[in-house]
Amino acid sequence: MAFHTFVICAYGRSPYLEACIRSVKAQTVPTQIICATSTPSPWLEAMVGKYRIPLYVREGKSNIRDDWNFAVEKAGGQFVTIAHQDDLYSRHYVEELQKACKRWPDMTVFMSDAVLIKQGKLTWGGAVEAVKKALRLPWRLSFLCHITAVKVSGLMLGNPVMCPSVSYRKRKLSMPLFSGTYDFVLDWECMRKLAKEPGRFICVEKPLLCYRVHDGATTKACIEDHRREREERQMFEKIWPGWAAKAIMVLYRLAYRNYQ
Repeated sequence: MAFHTFVICAYGRSPYLEACIRSVKAQTVPTQIICATSTPSPWLEAMVGKYRIPLYVREGKSNIRDDWNFAVEKAGGQFVTIAHQDDLYSRHYVEELQKACKRWPDMTVFMSDAVLIKQGKLTWGGAVEAVKKALRLPWRLSFLCHITAVKVSGLMLGNPVMCPSVSYRKRKLSMPLFSGTYDFVLDWECMRKLAKEPGRFICVEKPLLCYRVHDGATTKACIEDHRREREERQMFEKIWPGWAAKAIMVLYRLAYRNYQ
């Protein structure tokens, strides 16, 4: 069994896909790379063929939950990272994952910091990114991150996880990973579920991911049609009393500015 698999989830015809492929191909340690899609096309087949990457096609209507679960299912590695086609990975990503696994053999979830790419330039996320770093602080206490309360605490005031930075230890987590009817907060809901399962969360505060923000991004679409706001409010209402959830949402809306 391979140690790690990058599953590139491809949709439509992204102008950034090839750059993503090159970044995962450039890893300093060997890794398995596959591509999964529910929108096959000759263009996509040619692109993955150019880099000799296996392509898996899911039948049925596209939706994020089923597409991501299908991607995880097809991954053969002990750890699996769902790579978003618009993003870039540090060449040291799998190397850092491997180091963390050797140090913490009970690690089930690995994650890292990320930097934004806006208008083709690397940029820092400002106050929003500072808040996310603060929320991830409990997960940097590696010697405590096997405790459920510690894992859950990082998710109480929002989701500070950069989803494409996460690597899941497939064989030691309940499947399917993603459930429910959400389009935007499905990774937050997933992390809350995994926090209650055995295993250690490890967060490496290094920018091992470059997260691209652009007009075609799903995140921006979810903001514009208010899905993000609606779903995040529902998640807070699961965690906090109604009045507290409303107060948190007032501050949380500031994060949307990163996508404007």
